[in-house]
Amino acid sequence: MSGQALWITEAEVAALVDISDAIAALERGLSAEAAGGAVNMAKTHLSFGHGDTLHAIGATMVAEGLVGTKTWAHTEGGANPLLILFDAADGQLVAVIEAFALGQLRTAAISGLAARWLSAPDAREMALVGAGKQALAQIAAVAAVRRLTRVRVASRNPENAAAFAKRASAELKLEVAPSASIAAAVRNADIITLVTRATAPFLSSAMVAPGAHINAVGAVVPERAEFEPAMLARCAIVAADTVAGVRALSREFIEFYGTDDRRWSGVQPLSRVIAAGKGRPKGADLTLFKAMGMGISDLSMGIEVLARARANGAGRPLAPTVRARPRLVGGKA
Repeated sequence: MSGQALWITEAEVAALVDISDAIAALERGLSAEAAGGAVNMAKTHLSFGHGDTLHAIGATMVAEGLVGTKTWAHTEGGANPLLILFDAADGQLVAVIEAFALGQLRTAAISGLAARWLSAPDAREMALVGAGKQALAQIAAVAAVRRLTRVRVASRNPENAAAFAKRASAELKLEVAPSASIAAAVRNADIITLVTRATAPFLSSAMVAPGAHINAVGAVVPERAEFEPAMLARCAIVAADTVAGVRALSREFIEFYGTDDRRWSGVQPLSRVIAAGKGRPKGADLTLFKAMGMGISDLSMGIEVLARARANGAGRPLAPTVRARPRLVGGKA
């Protein structure tokens, strides 16, 4: 991997790629995974303080000449994630990418990719539960793959839902309206996206009409949950970005599938759905995609951002690393 290592800022990431670029990058990455060319590092996290978490994920794409890890601390005061890319051949630093915008793009893009493959081709109405930092990108991602005519938004804070709906309508040029309740928002919706920090399930199976596709995005640690686990029994396809991550960290899935490997065989990686090329089964009741966050997604984004940064002269060159020999006891090296 030639060229000097780069530091790429949030502003540069946002300028270099949009949601359609991100969806395309993730589809390439997941296709590589299905072919055996991309491998995830097991996601790990540690809780501290009052609900704060420290995370690390990563992946390898040797054919692309890159491996990488992303790490961040998710706190009530905020987060500052970094994606670090290394040369797969010699381990040298290739890039450090400020990864908050990148993370929002990849989290939204994986939802858009799942909606492309698992929602009904004529899906037009979307429900969004959650009006936080991820919400706008989640709508944009689904709008990139389906011709949405209306989006209904629910939040635990009705004022937030109303303010967000007004902003989203203006920015995305879509009809986005607040709903008085979650049940009202999801009623007869074709696509339902859950992107919250809820600690208890709020979406029950009875609320969801046949034919819907659900993107469950928000609950990525066992302390959180968004949907009633029993709803999984209705799903013709249950997919995840990383099945290993779901088995380790998704409370909804753990409660429903338990420890029986045979039951877990019904959960498949989204990469397998893409590789099969079939999409949503005809007449399916529900489909559900669970996003936990995985290294392949981040690395796919990092590869795209790095290529565009080099092509456009973006990024700040970093000084070459000078390897120093350690000083040992007694002053002898």
